[in-house]
Amino acid sequence: MLRSRQLIYAILCALMLGACDDPPTFSSSVPMYPVRINIDTNVGSFIHFIPTAIYSHVIINKDGYFHDGKFIQKPLATDAWGYAGVVVYINMMGGYDAYDLCCPNCVADRQACDVDALFATCPKCGEQYDLGSGTAVPTKGISNEYLRRLNVMNSGGRLTITQRQ
Repeated sequence: MLRSRQLIYAILCALMLGACDDPPTFSSSVPMYPVRINIDTNVGSFIHFIPTAIYSHVIINKDGYFHDGKFIQKPLATDAWGYAGVVVYINMMGGYDAYDLCCPNCVADRQACDVDALFATCPKCGEQYDLGSGTAVPTKGISNEYLRRLNVMNSGGRLTITQRQ
């Protein structure tokens, strides 16, 4: 009787110790490429990219900056835009979210998603990622991964977007 209690106690302790590990980190099939973007919403073409403009977005890629589909400016020499481009999105809470636009399902083709007010859609496989959810979760079940989320720091309307570690 004593041995079985000791065995149960040892198993419970092992399970509790395993629960103390760090949570698993997100592993994406999209390669981690440098991201370094600065957007000042207080000046120039970005003056309308403010938290009250929910579902508004800026796309940054090798061709330049596009605000809600309209070309704004060429990329700067210091810019880095991830694997297939970056979308910076104003969510329904008035905060900024950013994602690498590469579809995880079509990563071999380096396929960038198209973006509208609520979704990023892969033109190759048709998967839609719900940007309005704040997580860029796939909605059609074609892909089993979210879009790669990026860090957004907002300091007085000056946004700095970088890769998550």
